[in-house]
Amino acid sequence: MTSVRRPGKQGSWYLEDPAALKQQLHYFLDKVPAKIDDTDLPIPGARIIIGPHAGYSYSGAAAAWAYKALDLSKAKRVFVLGPSHTFYLHGCAVTGYHNYGTPFGNLRVDRDVIDSIRKEPDITVIPTRNDDREHSLEMHLPYLWVRLEQTFGSSPDAFPPVVPIMVGDGDKDEERRSGAWLAKYLADPENAFIVSSDFCHWGDHFSYRPYNADATPGGALTQVSSRRPPGPGGRPIHETIKMLDDMAIDAIKTGEHGAFFDNLAVTKNTVCGRHPIGVTMAGLEKLRSEALEEGTGSGEEGKFKFVRYERSNLVDDPDDYSVSYVSAYAAL
Repeated sequence: MTSVRRPGKQGSWYLEDPAALKQQLHYFLDKVPAKIDDTDLPIPGARIIIGPHAGYSYSGAAAAWAYKALDLSKAKRVFVLGPSHTFYLHGCAVTGYHNYGTPFGNLRVDRDVIDSIRKEPDITVIPTRNDDREHSLEMHLPYLWVRLEQTFGSSPDAFPPVVPIMVGDGDKDEERRSGAWLAKYLADPENAFIVSSDFCHWGDHFSYRPYNADATPGGALTQVSSRRPPGPGGRPIHETIKMLDDMAIDAIKTGEHGAFFDNLAVTKNTVCGRHPIGVTMAGLEKLRSEALEEGTGSGEEGKFKFVRYERSNLVDDPDDYSVSYVSAYAAL
């Protein structure tokens, strides 16, 4: 295997020219307010974020909110957790590469940490072909590079290495087991985390077209089978989409891994990074529980706060489609 994973989405999912791409990312970041809830950005201690991974023309502006909140000041390494879109994966898989390429240069992979993770249960190596094709990890690297430059200066030699991890399918107990080994890395203040996920994918293309006429949380969902818009009195489809995302977001805000897992079990919301989010939540919940038992925590540490929600389209027509994007951070 070559030692560098090349940026396969360059020139398609994001701009090919490095200077133009960097200008675009700075533009997105500059559009985010300098403060959130009267706190200057980046949020002190916000070393864990959730951000989208679509093409930058769709989700780049939304992702900027997470990246501007991200505190990298103490980072000695950056974990990037994403789902697999190209092959079925059970458990987790780590990269075999030594470097991840970006249009701006290469980010070193922390092979020592990768080798340590390989000793955990249900860990495999990402097949090279799938590593090359996967976008859920790659789409975060140009943004990460820009934020590393802002934090550590222009020399890549000063940048912390990355730890790319794909998180596969798992039930509630399996996510908790993965969260248990991830917890020790989450506990280290010198580790930062990027959790990659889009939210609701609505439309026939995604085999997911639920609808609730009142857009009421907990209300009955029916699959749209007609090619006609909802009848008189029915709420627009995009309000159902927002309702579904709000329910998932509210479950994540609780900090309870089981609440998020159970919500998706009911709604079937197509949150593609559900497992990376779930494993991260399970690890954070473990740390919170231990801190409470030791009398050193408030019970609020590591709970996600959401700062941006966008949809690619406000769907009215059952033949249309939409993907949702969120940005969130957790301080620990």
